[in-house]
Amino acid sequence: MSRARESEPVLDGPAAWAAVAVAFTAMFTTFGIAYGFGAFLLPLSRDLGVGRGAASAVFSLTTMAFFGLGALSGAALDRFGPRRVVLLGALSLGAGLVVVSRADSLWQAYLGHGLGVGLAVACCYVPLVAVVGAWFDARRTLAVGIAVSGIGLGTLVGAPTAAALIAAVGWRNAYLVLAAAGTGVLLVCALFARAAPLRVDAVRVPLLPRLRTPTYLRLYGAGLLLSVALFVPFVHLPAYAVSTGSGAVAAATLVGVIGAASIGGRLALGALAGRVGVLRTYQACFLVMAGSFALWLSDLRLGEPSYARLVVFAALLGVGYGGFVALGPPLVAEVFGLEGLGSLLGVLYTSAAVGSALGPPLAGVLITSHGYLLTVVASLAVCAVSCLLVLRVRP
Repeated sequence: MSRARESEPVLDGPAAWAAVAVAFTAMFTTFGIAYGFGAFLLPLSRDLGVGRGAASAVFSLTTMAFFGLGALSGAALDRFGPRRVVLLGALSLGAGLVVVSRADSLWQAYLGHGLGVGLAVACCYVPLVAVVGAWFDARRTLAVGIAVSGIGLGTLVGAPTAAALIAAVGWRNAYLVLAAAGTGVLLVCALFARAAPLRVDAVRVPLLPRLRTPTYLRLYGAGLLLSVALFVPFVHLPAYAVSTGSGAVAAATLVGVIGAASIGGRLALGALAGRVGVLRTYQACFLVMAGSFALWLSDLRLGEPSYARLVVFAALLGVGYGGFVALGPPLVAEVFGLEGLGSLLGVLYTSAAVGSALGPPLAGVLITSHGYLLTVVASLAVCAVSCLLVLRVRP
């Protein structure tokens, strides 16, 4: 073996775990900022003079961008490598947040947060998960699980941190602080991002026959409907908690609870899937999330709002959400095989893009016109239909 060959980094080695650290840090930063928007909803809508439905569309555009642009960022990874892609994400994040901080009309917030932050998340999520997967052989599942747990931890920290910043310096300056900190972190991630020795690549195979199967269509429809309801609490739960007497930081912490519980969901449900099967565990995630909305509904129906009950709701939702995110790729691989997995997942993720684009704005309109009760009932109904669809999926 040549000396050059001996000096090459090996799979599952220290360089591979460095890639995990880069991915974890980048996802912690970008998702923490993106999912912290709930803390900004009320001050932003008041300052810009718009309703909650219009303001919550800022978050919807963000999620739609990072789910929808994932296929493009994955292709950019193959062509330009992870360093340039993450660098683009860093610049997009900083510029987007600065634009939002100076916004005097809603379209500027749409542009800055929706496109700027959305592109930043897209540049870090799919590409860095792919890089981590390529760096590992024996411990790939563990490594990817640790990397994506940065999403949950970022969600845990992001919302309360944003609320504390808003209380201290106002929402506009809070965005400037996040722009400086987030851009700095992603620049460091870009510096250390490194492609695996093996090429990160997707096998090109015809997709249309598999996309037309009843199984794939049911998975797509179930994911779309679930996403309509799933992202409503990320935007509107803090405001609901404030309306029942909770403080701003405590209310924003509920989004953090979702993130923390999602970490446990990824680990616990991943282990459960090894025993009872990926499909059954994935279906159970839908049932858990539907049950969580039933608990939120009970908080409204009982007439005695309870912060503790909202914490339990957020925790249940987070557990189901964590399993939903973590088990989606192995489920698609199990049902449809490994060939063209990236493309199959890329198309499937557009269901989340559409659902997240519809859910929070529609919920905002319903809250403004009819209050929270009808909104939660509608969310529960949509979750129930998604459960019926996913329970009809067969291996």
